[in-house]
Amino acid sequence: MEQAEKKQGSFKNIWYGIGRKRIEIPFPVLRDKMLKDPLLNSLYIYSLGFYPNAKAHFTKRKKGLPGNMLFYCVDGHGFFEYGGAHFDVGPNEFFMLPCNEAHAYGSADKDPWSIYWMHIGGMNLPYFNEMNAVKDSFKPTRVKDNGEIPALFNKMYEALELGYSADNLYFANLGLRQFLSYFIYNSRHYPVVEKKELDAVDSAILYMQERLQESITLKDLSRHSNYSVSRFSNLFKQKTGYAPMDYFMQMKIQQACQLLDFTDKAIKDVAITMGFDDPYYFSKRFKQVIGMPPLKYRAIKKD
Repeated sequence: MEQAEKKQGSFKNIWYGIGRKRIEIPFPVLRDKMLKDPLLNSLYIYSLGFYPNAKAHFTKRKKGLPGNMLFYCVDGHGFFEYGGAHFDVGPNEFFMLPCNEAHAYGSADKDPWSIYWMHIGGMNLPYFNEMNAVKDSFKPTRVKDNGEIPALFNKMYEALELGYSADNLYFANLGLRQFLSYFIYNSRHYPVVEKKELDAVDSAILYMQERLQESITLKDLSRHSNYSVSRFSNLFKQKTGYAPMDYFMQMKIQQACQLLDFTDKAIKDVAITMGFDDPYYFSKRFKQVIGMPPLKYRAIKKD
């Protein structure tokens, strides 16, 4: 072991250098404790580490890995190759490499990167990789951080350093989802202060939110977004997974639930407040979204 630590650079796809941190979950632990646990096997960490000033760090895999890799560059520069393209990476940028895809990556010769990295597996990984926010991360993406990312990484790392008890595995892997959200939903953790133009879908959702107690149409939404009805509908469904008017109805019913929970308004008055002229139609749409009529919903909530 001591002789191995004196190496500098990458050997058999593992980097050796001063200050490195690296944990790989042993296969028997993966097999017996994680893959058999329904709380862990959907999405889990199977190795992670930190390589500071990783000079001569380089890896190339013709068939990729069975899991995703996440890289967060905090200093220096590097690159990666994926999907026939070459990408340069700098400080405060991250990227993800999807499972089972050929790739290569490494640090710059003159200004080697310092990176946090993580291998992620799980039965739900194919679904995870279909998320638009995840697909966007298959190229370098700039992130903001006030120290939360390294702090959470260190907590997960230190838990696994203490061994592979159920509690340590649960702690680290429940933290994984929060850790991933810091990257793929970074702008929600650190909203941009300066005014930024919203895309058509986000703008339409804000337009809906401001008019939840009104009746708006698909034409109203497409006109607001400066798209044709068909183009706007396709964009909206692609990003949210819902047709625009179905999404608007869900938002309206969500607010109706709050009125039922926190006020004594009659159901008829709640319907009128939320822009429904017909209480029966309101009850029908409420049941479609929530799975029960508003009267039953209110009774359950007050028991």
